[in-house]
Amino acid sequence: MGISTRALEALRRIDTPTVCNAIEGLAPERRRTGFNRRPFVCPFPDLPPIVGFARTAIIRCSAPSALSPADQRRMRLGYYEHVDKGPKPGVAVIQDGDESEPGVGAFWGEVQTNIHAALGCLGVVTDGSVRDIAMMAKVFFVLAGSIMPSHVHADVVAFNCPVTVAGMRVQPGDLIHADRHGAVVIPPEIAEKIADAAETLQRKEKIILDACKRSGFSSAGIRAAFEKMDEIH
Repeated sequence: MGISTRALEALRRIDTPTVCNAIEGLAPERRRTGFNRRPFVCPFPDLPPIVGFARTAIIRCSAPSALSPADQRRMRLGYYEHVDKGPKPGVAVIQDGDESEPGVGAFWGEVQTNIHAALGCLGVVTDGSVRDIAMMAKVFFVLAGSIMPSHVHADVVAFNCPVTVAGMRVQPGDLIHADRHGAVVIPPEIAEKIADAAETLQRKEKIILDACKRSGFSSAGIRAAFEKMDEIH
């Protein structure tokens, strides 16, 4: 199921917590799933939200790859082809597969952010580490598990596969929304409805926020605000 350009543009104007709120209303069964369950580091918190289609891979950094250098090069080039050929815009979603030392090596830095930006990616969501913060591609959004100084080995071991990043399960091609708060997978069947649902929620929230600013606000004011909110559908 595709999503229109208009809907993508509308999603970019909404923060990720509001998207999560809208999903809860439209698909209540998703209330506890589909978003990161552990916190991320966000080196560029002032960048706007990103919305794009997942390009997935698994990396390992703590030990050398078992592949020959030639096979490892083919693996890396195959991953870049996956990034290049998928629907645009892309969002790299990278699982760190190191079990003993997760995040010990940084796959992401100056080189990878520039490569991915040039291949049509808006950013990366990874439970691995990042580095070269000041040298990263401009306006490339980053959510990472940590910041570390060395890339150690940083090998791609699989790509175009299901991944789990900070507790968020992602399939290749999933629609990802991310900002400084975290990331969420938007179910395709409700993607076109998210912006309208978010606007309704914001109108409801405005009622109680406006009431809080009035002189003499009390529990009676809360009751009245809730009743007025119930009138909005």
